[in-house]
Amino acid sequence: MDYMLVHIAITACIAAVAGAAAMIAMRPLRAARQAERLARAQRDFHRQREPLEAKFIERAAATGKPRGLRWVDVEFDDDVLYARDRKSRVLKALVAIEVSFEAVEGGGMEEVEAVSRVRAATAEFLYDGDRWATKGRVYFNLAPSAAVKYLASDLELVAEEHAGERG
Repeated sequence: MDYMLVHIAITACIAAVAGAAAMIAMRPLRAARQAERLARAQRDFHRQREPLEAKFIERAAATGKPRGLRWVDVEFDDDVLYARDRKSRVLKALVAIEVSFEAVEGGGMEEVEAVSRVRAATAEFLYDGDRWATKGRVYFNLAPSAAVKYLASDLELVAEEHAGERG
């Protein structure tokens, strides 16, 4: 009986070691697949970027934020920062923007001098594994890298893409 228990224990240990070795051997393959998926997501973002920017402006303006202001113009930076949501694993593209507003008549902001100032912010785009989309989410007063730092408990930096480096 003791021989049988020893045999089972040795077999279980060998199976565990083999399983661990297989997982270690798979790491490079997993990393390569992840890199391939990121590269595809980046290509897709640039292919879809113009309509995404238009949809972002439409959705962000529809939120009514900031209160009493109408979105007049948005300038998008060429650089893109990619981050992943730590919980949902959703990939996000963050792009620096400059937003111009005008006061909405009767909105209580007509006399505020700061209304005409251009505001720096970050636009957020979401990748579902197939297509990019936007909900019009904007992080005012934060550059993309600052947004990732500010949301470090929720986001992890995946890649930075600078316009001059794209081929």
